[in-house]
Amino acid sequence: MTRWLDGKRALVVGAGSGIGRAVVDAYLDEGAQVAVLERDRSKCAALATELPGVPVTQGDATTFEANERAVAAAVAAFGGLDTLVNCVGIFDFYKGITDISTEELEPAFDEMFKTNVLSQLQSVKAAIPALQAQERSSIVLTESASSFYPGRGGVLYVASKFAVRGLVSTLAYELAPRIRVNGVAPGGTLNTDLRGLQNLSLDHIRLDDTPNRARDLAARTPLNVALTPQDHAWSYVFLASDRSRGITAGTTHPDGGFGMTTGGTS
Repeated sequence: MTRWLDGKRALVVGAGSGIGRAVVDAYLDEGAQVAVLERDRSKCAALATELPGVPVTQGDATTFEANERAVAAAVAAFGGLDTLVNCVGIFDFYKGITDISTEELEPAFDEMFKTNVLSQLQSVKAAIPALQAQERSSIVLTESASSFYPGRGGVLYVASKFAVRGLVSTLAYELAPRIRVNGVAPGGTLNTDLRGLQNLSLDHIRLDDTPNRARDLAARTPLNVALTPQDHAWSYVFLASDRSRGITAGTTHPDGGFGMTTGGTS
């Protein structure tokens, strides 16, 4: 039986845990060859041990240099690149503008946008030559329910995710017809390592450690589901596959129907 990604060659950025790791596993299961970029050394070691056929590049995705090395590793291993995925992200734990001091605002803004927005631009910038060398290729960026609705993050996180939504649209316009660009906008997700901003002294806190998180996630979705990275990974599979060859500048919404709630803010 033909798998959805047979013959595809992919680079997944931010692949060490959560949605990124689930995408790696799903892509491998669906027949793709996969390379990864991950900042955390311990996560890189785990990937190398658990997935010995996967080229692992350790580096900071907010830099062009790390992304360039990861693209080169993928091309060297597979002879080319068909799909780029970026799953890098950081959170602000719902901090509003009045919760952030004047002294904290600028460094927190820089950290948030460097991590959530610049990392995606750097990945795209590094991958474009390899992707354009193919007749058809694709990019999948990670948006969020917060790319569309306020209330599911603080002022910096929501603004950064609206920016990623803008990247999807403008990159899709610029890079057509050879490269399709789409986004995945997950709702709240269990079993991730999403952490807070260092410049707001939140980097030691994991969103997944919030008490009663599974119950609360399910309660705010019409489908009454608390979704996992594995649930989201299938959107990334579809958008990298030839079955989505007519889709660009689009977004899938694996959020349990969250957008049907009152403005998405309840």
